[in-house]
Amino acid sequence: MLLDHYGLREQPFGVTPNPRFLHLSAGHREALASLVYGIESGRGFLALIAPPGMGKTTLLFQLLERLGGAARTVFLFQTQCDARGLMRSIMQDLGLGAGEEEDLVSLQSRLNQVLIEELQARRKFVLVVDEAQNLEDSALEFIRMLSNFETPREKLMHIVLAGQPQLAEKLARPSMVQLRQRVSMFIRLRPLNAAETGEYVNHRLRVAGYSGAGLFNGGAVSAVAGLSGGIPRNINNLCFNALSLGYAGGRKTIDSDIVREVATDLDLRLLAAETGVAVGSSETEAPSSPRPDHRGANGWAVMLDRILPSSALGSGSHSARRNRTTQAPDAVLASDAGWKEAVGSVAGRLRGRMVH
Repeated sequence: MLLDHYGLREQPFGVTPNPRFLHLSAGHREALASLVYGIESGRGFLALIAPPGMGKTTLLFQLLERLGGAARTVFLFQTQCDARGLMRSIMQDLGLGAGEEEDLVSLQSRLNQVLIEELQARRKFVLVVDEAQNLEDSALEFIRMLSNFETPREKLMHIVLAGQPQLAEKLARPSMVQLRQRVSMFIRLRPLNAAETGEYVNHRLRVAGYSGAGLFNGGAVSAVAGLSGGIPRNINNLCFNALSLGYAGGRKTIDSDIVREVATDLDLRLLAAETGVAVGSSETEAPSSPRPDHRGANGWAVMLDRILPSSALGSGSHSARRNRTTQAPDAVLASDAGWKEAVGSVAGRLRGRMVH
């Protein structure tokens, strides 16, 4: 198994926002501290802005853990709704239910009662809205009205709007001036730099039980940093696939060639471009000298469409669709029947070791 091969207890680069794996880079630590301070000091309305994949949802879960029993919290992530739908979601998250026919005024009255009860219990009430860039304008205006729940001395409700940069664009509209004025703190998460990327990778490996040194060597970390654009979700995808490819080839250490092989198959440069991240550093370019043959074979062992000729895979194969612009020396080898047979045998053995 892959985990046993690397000495891991669990998968270090999973896709769920598990707070245990949260790596507090300088930027994440500052953002979390700002959120906690904003709530504890009664600022009322906060906004967290981050590009996709930066780990803002994981950070929000960490915030809720930090608040613990000192606050009653509502966490909303289904945000494609109008004002009434938003209000019903709040009540349902509180466990109070909301009838299909119950009007907005009635729902607000019941929520107000909850807020008074929490004030009497000396607990804060925190509403966290994730993916807030998807909210309709009417829902955003309703959230502004919710911020009016207050006494002469303090806010009854603390609101955190979290979203992608489109949320900032929405709040910048002239029609949103009243809401924008209510937001007392704008908190941003920015991509990780190269050093932070290395710390992030090593942190997740340690949490997953790895106790060795340098599973991803220096060249691999540099390649991950450049190809991912410093976006944690991209880092996870690269590292997960690099571990799988390394395991298939019996490798105990991940180097830059494996990372670049994976990046090619994931088209990660295109993904980074879609998120608006520039990744054209010289460190991430393919080396000028040909890579050793055994590394190419490892890649082909996983991506079978790169081992066998297109006729063996059918006309709809990935091989036919990739259409490399130049014919690499590897392609010349692939035309040799004896080489095909040998690599096919290797592929069969390595495929048997893979975890699907």
